[in-house]
Amino acid sequence: MAPVRDPYEVLGVPRDADQPQIQRAYRGLAREHHPDVNKDPEAEERFKDASEAYAILSDPDKRRRYDAFGPDFERVPEDVDPETWARARAGAGAGPFGGFGGGFEGGAYEGGRYEGGFEGAGIEDLLGGLFGGRRAGRAGWGGPAPGADQEAELEVTVEEAYRGGRRTLTLGGGSRRRTVDVAIPPGVTDGQRIRLAGQGGRGMEGGPAGDLYLVVRLAPHPRYRVEGRDLHVDLPLAPWEAALGTTAPVDTPGGEAKVGVPPGSSSGRRLRLRGRGLPDPRGAPGDLYARVRVLVPGKLTGEERRLFEELAAASSFDPRRR
Repeated sequence: MAPVRDPYEVLGVPRDADQPQIQRAYRGLAREHHPDVNKDPEAEERFKDASEAYAILSDPDKRRRYDAFGPDFERVPEDVDPETWARARAGAGAGPFGGFGGGFEGGAYEGGRYEGGFEGAGIEDLLGGLFGGRRAGRAGWGGPAPGADQEAELEVTVEEAYRGGRRTLTLGGGSRRRTVDVAIPPGVTDGQRIRLAGQGGRGMEGGPAGDLYLVVRLAPHPRYRVEGRDLHVDLPLAPWEAALGTTAPVDTPGGEAKVGVPPGSSSGRRLRLRGRGLPDPRGAPGDLYARVRVLVPGKLTGEERRLFEELAAASSFDPRRR
């Protein structure tokens, strides 16, 4: 019977890898080769190999015995000393069990493959419910395993990002449908992750649950454009306000503010309101930039037309001459 493949080689981790490294490596391979997402005929076999390798390396006792006895570790009696085993194998030179003969049948190998790992424990729990009801199809998880961390997107408005708030989210579907309460801290930015400890995938065999990470996505806003913690907003001005200068009101998420418009402000000029952007819990808040947009009346009264005509006759300003 062929021995189990080297689990370190299968997962691509060094022999001194710690448990977080092993778990990350397994999750990456499982996501890539899980039959629910990868239809390559060889993907399921690679997924099974990764599951078998993880079943060994995630269990401290199995890992210790694999390190001591190699691929035949499941077929070596518990009371055998590793050095004695090595000497016996070296001295015998024939047969898979060296000087111990061939008497350890009925081990955890079936058809040349290791049979250890996932019966009764949904692989979706380890992977945080990323895949549907497919199970890894292995028996005997063999020890506590932490649940997988999960991710979900949380869309918030600019106003919520400014002030913070609370939200109740519904995640999953069917029998896995659940709700979670989340506090949105003031000053969250697009792409920031909010951690909900212990709200991720279920642990196995008494292992702790993983964490749930909510990835913040700022919803498009009819007024504000967001860049990091800075906000950008248009400031409509009448021609005479832009020419003569004025003080104009600007809506901000924190309420109305006033901005001074210097005389001679053309469309496109940016006016900065320091500290009126999104707050930063660990530093200075962002700024708000008001961009001047000069608008003209869509329909002139007789008096307005007369005054504009007088201005046109009196002014030497040519916007097309630089």
